[in-house]
Amino acid sequence: MSATLTRPQAGPGRGAAVRGVLAGAVRSREIAVAVVLILVVVAATLRNDSFVFSSDGWRDLLLTPSILLLLAAGQMLVIITRSVDLSVGSTMALTAYLTGRLFIDQPGIPIPVVVLAGIALGAVLGVVNGVLVAYAGVPALVITLGTMYIYRGIMLTWAGSDRITADQMPREFLALGTQQVLTIPVLTILAVAVVAVVGYYLHTARSGRELYAIGSDPAAARLYGLKVPTRVLTAFVLCGALAGLAGVLHAARYGSVTSSVGNGIELQAVGAAVIGGVAIFGGSGSVWGAAIGAVLLVTINRALPILGIPEFWQRAVVGALILGAVVLDRVLALRRARRLDEEREH
Repeated sequence: MSATLTRPQAGPGRGAAVRGVLAGAVRSREIAVAVVLILVVVAATLRNDSFVFSSDGWRDLLLTPSILLLLAAGQMLVIITRSVDLSVGSTMALTAYLTGRLFIDQPGIPIPVVVLAGIALGAVLGVVNGVLVAYAGVPALVITLGTMYIYRGIMLTWAGSDRITADQMPREFLALGTQQVLTIPVLTILAVAVVAVVGYYLHTARSGRELYAIGSDPAAARLYGLKVPTRVLTAFVLCGALAGLAGVLHAARYGSVTSSVGNGIELQAVGAAVIGGVAIFGGSGSVWGAAIGAVLLVTINRALPILGIPEFWQRAVVGALILGAVVLDRVLALRRARRLDEEREH
């Protein structure tokens, strides 16, 4: 969006413009979530300044959400089409274990090959979900709930009680989880770069914009001639590929892989997207909102113990955020529908 520079004007016109900007900021879900995130960080820092103002605190603040950032970005792509992918945690586990096995079974294998293998496996698992949802017409909740258990069962059978440790993986690969550039972890830079690419795709590529159209009204999208099944399949493949990348980076971040990797993280990914303003009923939201939601979700879990809040209330706060986001989304949707009805009447 371009802007034209003009001479500032005094009077009501300028005041109205300022009010318009402020009103737009208030309506922005991303800004609202970012403000909540800042307040949480400030509150935790006031209680314990090492939360931010220490090398470990600053590093953890940026590094800890990185994996969830990737999963939330992939989940957002699926949710805007009125679907959901509950199998991302199991997909991440399989790709994390594949990463470790490749380094063990193929000594000297190039790191980029391992990364691509993880992404490819995630994409293949996403194809399974996408085909069943888009072409078989089975609800995504049912399909991905089933594949979540299937993929996890494959992981348990394949890995068993085996544990891949840091000494079995190259130091150059593990450095991805420890290296920093100007105090910013490399893993965080990679995650933000991926989120930026997804955002660029959604707002510039025709197929990306069509995902929103499909989520807004699937029937109208079909009448308009959009390739709905193909686009939904694409969303699931991209979600699976990002979960695959998350699995690879999980192995680098923690230096070990067990069969319990990713347990429960699929719900965190959904929660992060919803908290970040992605409409659970599809058609609206941004990948940046999902990313901020992921950071907020992880930061709250780190900050609440510092603030002396018991574990039960920690979970309750997260649940309240998710419920509040869903209720707000419905209220805004009803207001938009009412406004459209009033415009038609006039």
